Amino acid sequence: MTGVPAPLTFADIRDGFAAGRLVPYLGAGVFGTDCAVPTTPIALSHALNARVAVSGRIRDNLWQTAQFIESRRHRKTLNALMAEIFRPEVAPTALHRHLATLKLPLIVDTWYDGAMRAALLETGRTDWCEVQGVTRSGEDEDIWTRTFDAAGEEIDPGTADRFTTVLYKPHGAVGTRGTVLVSDSDYVEVLTEIDIQTPIPEVVKARRSALGFVFLGCRFDDQMLRTFARQIAKRSAGPNIWVAEDASLTRNERAFLAEQSIALIDAPLGDALAALAG
Repeated sequence: MTGVPAPLTFADIRDGFAAGRLVPYLGAGVFGTDCAVPTTPIALSHALNARVAVSGRIRDNLWQTAQFIESRRHRKTLNALMAEIFRPEVAPTALHRHLATLKLPLIVDTWYDGAMRAALLETGRTDWCEVQGVTRSGEDEDIWTRTFDAAGEEIDPGTADRFTTVLYKPHGAVGTRGTVLVSDSDYVEVLTEIDIQTPIPEVVKARRSALGFVFLGCRFDDQMLRTFARQIAKRSAGPNIWVAEDASLTRNERAFLAEQSIALIDAPLGDALAALAG
């Protein structure tokens, strides 16, 4: 492991999760390659393109592809396509199920699926709520997020701190009563305000001050993904840890690690997931 003064182990992370000192920041990579829905921005962009053809020069860029569809076919079409792509049920992994049993103060889940929510529901717990980022497209209110209880009912965001566990979906979730952030226009206002933390939920800002984040199944090879991670983890207590294979990192990812003082555990993700779910 590099980037920290003393080595940490997966056992240390498990202990940190159990004690509520460390919390997971999950990317779609936790599902591996055998998944019923796309698990990378490029794969999702290609799935959208298979339904509405876009220019070859933007085909690998999810946010531009989604913007093209929204601009040419209307937002309702984009929402319908996202719902179609994410209609297959994504079963929680062993890691999701293990995390759901813990009294974690915060879980950040950055993909559009509902696996973490399903894992929490499986436990029968009701002491958790879900805070979803929402697009401001079509909204009459000046809002950035919506908050739901375990029954899926929208609740006052001011009550979120009453819950033991807060599941934070910064990009939203398909198949719920909320909406998702996926097109360039969705992110314009968010990225304009995110440096001053306006879009970050108050409950997240309050809780992170005593927490460190463990990035699992994430990549930071895109500026927007780095920006969200930077701003969500801002003013956290740390340590902040990323599990990834060092040899696979891009130059921008290495710079991001150094800039944010994130510790890197150089290990195959599958090994980490197995160790942390056990």
